[in-house]
Amino acid sequence: MEVHPLIARIAGVTPLNPKEVERFIKFALVGALGAVVDFIVLNMMKLIFEHIGLGVGWSIGLPPHQIQLIAANAISFSTAVVSNFTWNRLWTFPESRERPIFSQLAQFAIVNILGLIINTVILVLMDHYVFSQFFDTRLSYNFAKAFAIGVVLFWNFGVNRIWTYRGIE
Repeated sequence: MEVHPLIARIAGVTPLNPKEVERFIKFALVGALGAVVDFIVLNMMKLIFEHIGLGVGWSIGLPPHQIQLIAANAISFSTAVVSNFTWNRLWTFPESRERPIFSQLAQFAIVNILGLIINTVILVLMDHYVFSQFFDTRLSYNFAKAFAIGVVLFWNFGVNRIWTYRGIE
């Protein structure tokens, strides 16, 4: 597979392997699609959970907004993971299709479960302590989500590249 000239130029400026830069860019593009899925599902689920009153009256030490946000995030993140796994297997790492899908999906899921934990902690903390100070509720958790996605992108690429897609040239 030949490296796109623009990617080769970018890689020429960095000490990185051009093929890995291309993979990272593809991984990021797949992640951008996943982020769109993630945001759409997050906002839909948050609205549904608000409407049904999820977390209202629970005595677990978290306000309903955070309970709803954590539940919505788990669903939206998981939906995005399915999209990302599919597109990464087909496009970013097509050589990986030679490997058994279920073991690869299990590895991808383990990495992303840890990614979900990181994403959720960052989302809740940034929403509560940072963005809610400047924005209304919806903008606050959406900005927090964008920040969390940006952080987890590097975690997911690094660990998936080392473990899930190891040995792929």
